[in-house]
Amino acid sequence: MRFPEAAVVFPHIPACVLRVSGSDAAIFLQGQFTNDLGRIAPGRAVYGLWLDRKGHVIADSHVVCDPGEAGFWVVSVSSPAAVVARRLGDFVIADDVVIEDATAAWRGLSLIGEGTGAWLGGEPRAGMFFQGRRDSGENWEWIYAAGDSQSVDAAVAGARAAGPADVERLRIASGIPSIPADIGPADLPNEGGLETQAISYSKGCYLGQEVMARLRSMGRVRRTLVRIRGSGTIPAVPAKLWQGDRRVGELRSAVSNAGGVGYAGLALVSAASGPAGDPFSLAAGEQPSVEVVRDS
Repeated sequence: MRFPEAAVVFPHIPACVLRVSGSDAAIFLQGQFTNDLGRIAPGRAVYGLWLDRKGHVIADSHVVCDPGEAGFWVVSVSSPAAVVARRLGDFVIADDVVIEDATAAWRGLSLIGEGTGAWLGGEPRAGMFFQGRRDSGENWEWIYAAGDSQSVDAAVAGARAAGPADVERLRIASGIPSIPADIGPADLPNEGGLETQAISYSKGCYLGQEVMARLRSMGRVRRTLVRIRGSGTIPAVPAKLWQGDRRVGELRSAVSNAGGVGYAGLALVSAASGPAGDPFSLAAGEQPSVEVVRDS
């Protein structure tokens, strides 16, 4: 089966690939992860978050049920392995759980475009793959052992390659937060719109669950992640955002536009000033140069 002509590939090194095993691994992960792992099938993946007790976002990942052995893989394209391993390790007390950092031995390939899922599933593939978070359209992450790089390269030979800026433009245009750059240890999942895909409200207890339940009953948060467009040169991020002399938020990520003029980004701003508010400036009292992108 030929690789879809309109799709692109983006080679990368995953930020985190942890192996979690032991007789208590399933119960342990279920009690730490924000999403429900109770029905995960071998070879399948679930996306979710790792929170602290106050519901703040420490890291994100997919949890993959190992298809061949008892155990799980914790994989993230943006949250560092050391952070995830420390977050998990802090709560292993008397559990039969072993956490191993295997990140250095793995590679990743993002497949972006219609038909990539059917192509991946069209024949046996080395490693593991799951739906990605690079774009609002179809996209997949293929995670494979470094030793399989040659065969993976051969499988996608001739496919168009995307660069880091291309992939970042797709992600930002889709309003998908990168963890922890856009939503991190001082932020709540709901501020980044992560409650729909990353949080289960029906599973049993997990760290941060009480805060998530309260947020759900409240129905709103005080800050929200919005897409922005800016003129001029990209500032160093994170960058404070102002309306007049009032600080109203922070630009968290930014990428230059494809045409080279201006930039796009994601900003965490006061819910009262974001989608319905005035444009932002990058310093108190300056002329506004940043505005919210409103969905048509």
